[in-house]
Amino acid sequence: MERRNFFKAAVLGALSGAAFLRDDSLVATEKGQMPLSSSATGPADMAAVMGGTPVEMYNKAIDAMGGIGRFVKKGQKVTIKPNIGWDKKPELAANTNPDLVAALVKDCLAAGAASVTVFDHTCDEWEACYDHSGIKKAVEAAGGTMAYAHDEKYYREVQLPKAVKLKSAKIHEAILDADVWINVPILKNHGGAKMSVSMKNFMGIVWDRGAFHSNDLQQSIADIQTLDKKPVLNIVDAYRIMTQNGPKGKSLDDVQMGNALFMSTDIVALDTAAVKFFSQFQTMDVEKVGHIALAEKAGVGTRDLSKLNVSRIKL
Repeated sequence: MERRNFFKAAVLGALSGAAFLRDDSLVATEKGQMPLSSSATGPADMAAVMGGTPVEMYNKAIDAMGGIGRFVKKGQKVTIKPNIGWDKKPELAANTNPDLVAALVKDCLAAGAASVTVFDHTCDEWEACYDHSGIKKAVEAAGGTMAYAHDEKYYREVQLPKAVKLKSAKIHEAILDADVWINVPILKNHGGAKMSVSMKNFMGIVWDRGAFHSNDLQQSIADIQTLDKKPVLNIVDAYRIMTQNGPKGKSLDDVQMGNALFMSTDIVALDTAAVKFFSQFQTMDVEKVGHIALAEKAGVGTRDLSKLNVSRIKL
């Protein structure tokens, strides 16, 4: 099983490196950095990196975005929200890569953050998720703190006046009490939402996940994006991607090596780019991921990648 999966990943990885998203390519075909627009100046609005380890790709992306100091200031309380929803080891691609999360924790602390807190409202038993994902160990070794999220007492009711269906939600205190927070999902297939990327990752900051599923899932995911306390940065882990049987997955046959990372301040544009990348491995039309267009309609961001200064980097 592992040999078969490795072969598929190697073939698709070679293809994706040769022709990345065709005309609206997001990653350079040669080593080095190539801005989408040669006239663009200043920090990138989006960075798309391919070909390195999660830490190497993160370092290149954050440099292209202007450095962590653009988003985290000295003395701030920072919260990082990865996907830690499942009792799965990193190689099964159900959760955000622990090395990536640790690199971000270290970077925030180096920028002078007063504290860095990491959490997720898990689907499987929380202690097993925190441990077996490798994230708890990686975060604590990097100097960060894991927060509890398994009890309703950690959440506070917040109104969402701009929402269509989800008019309020109980949001975790680590988000509400932070000076800034950073959203770090993994790219994967999702049976209900079609795709789980940056916007879907917001379901781990709320207490009542069931309210989304019972009240128009796609619209509710778009609605939670209207929360006033938005992430200052979104980072999509596409080092390993789950192409089927998401969001939990069943085996290594569900996983392919994406060897990529996407980063942006525009969550709609980022999820649009990530889904286009995913479609090279498994057919997925961006239009079928309804919450992306609904979030754009709500004024959260844009699906038009040509409006962004995109830095494309191949390692």
